[in-house]
Amino acid sequence: MSSSVSTFDPKAPLVTVTEKAAKHFARKLADSGKPVVRLSIKSSGCTGYAYVLDTVEGTEPGDTLLEVGENVRLAISADAAPVISGTEIDMVIEGVNRVIKYNNPNVVAECGCGESFSVN
Repeated sequence: MSSSVSTFDPKAPLVTVTEKAAKHFARKLADSGKPVVRLSIKSSGCTGYAYVLDTVEGTEPGDTLLEVGENVRLAISADAAPVISGTEIDMVIEGVNRVIKYNNPNVVAECGCGESFSVN
């Protein structure tokens, strides 16, 4: 598992968030009473990484903080930045479920169940 991504461009937007995802995050923040959504990654599954979304009280050292909607702040962990650079975060409806989708251009493989992914 490698976290170096050759397409990482520090001047490009780290992530983009669709309006649907921003509204979803706003509801999650309102329900939790916390001011920030934090996106990180963890080692997981058969292919390498999994996305982790949490509502939190604040950022951690090294986080990048983005304003992605009205009263919606998204913190990106430092270790996730090169892995998710250029990712679009969307919220879609699949059947009766609302699901956060990560359209990550750095992904080269995903496990069959969608739990984890790998990058170059």
